[in-house]
Amino acid sequence: MNATSFQDLAAQVTIPTDGTISRTIYQDPHLKAVLFGFAAGQELSEHTASMAAMLHIVEGSATLTLGTEVLEAGPNTWVHMPAQLPHSIVAKTPVVMLLLLLKGAT
Repeated sequence: MNATSFQDLAAQVTIPTDGTISRTIYQDPHLKAVLFGFAAGQELSEHTASMAAMLHIVEGSATLTLGTEVLEAGPNTWVHMPAQLPHSIVAKTPVVMLLLLLKGAT
């Protein structure tokens, strides 16, 4: 088995000047790791996921809505979300966010 590592997560994605980009940086039968880059003002509207997930804000600041809770998130904010939790994100500044989808976890 080989390890997968990134010494600088933020360097793995280029934040667009207007828009959002996502890049899968790792995937196996149990886990999918997706790195997002959001331009300031961009958002992912409310949605749910069929599996549990974790969010980690690597750089920037954003407003996260997690069910009925609103959280102002900055660098190194970490969130665990159970499956089916309605959530959204609005980037207040350029944001780099790591999303970990836990396949099979409900």
